[in-house]
Amino acid sequence: MEVRVTRSKRRKKTAEAKLVDGVIDLRIPASCSTEEEAEFVDHFRRRFERSRRAAGVDLQTRARKLAREFGLPEPVSIRWVSNQNQRWGSCTPADGTIRLSDRMAGYPRYVIDYVIVHELVHLVDVNHSERFHRLVEAFPHTERAKGYLQAKSDGL
Repeated sequence: MEVRVTRSKRRKKTAEAKLVDGVIDLRIPASCSTEEEAEFVDHFRRRFERSRRAAGVDLQTRARKLAREFGLPEPVSIRWVSNQNQRWGSCTPADGTIRLSDRMAGYPRYVIDYVIVHELVHLVDVNHSERFHRLVEAFPHTERAKGYLQAKSDGL
């Protein structure tokens, strides 16, 4: 993705980026070093690329299909979020919402489906009990998906 960088004397610490006609318009403080600029460019390029990949995945349809297939409740809502850096997904059983880290947007389908199933099971069993694990393990690619996620999270 192309990035257009504008240095601003009015900006003191923060950077801001938006997508304009397919180009990332990045505004950074004028005082940034070349290294800091490169870090900002890399950060925002990765963020917009994740958003682009995430937009191509219909989470609601996938969650509905998996809920039916495994006899689990459908979530009220399911969406990608960009603020989960320590978890792959989270669930609020009280209101039926599921959030998935957009870091997974480009991962294989079976991995995303595993995390969806994991979070759907939380709508039934809040804890990681024996029953919880039995329900999650009904998903045929559980071990493979866990291995993939473990490899991806190594070093976090």
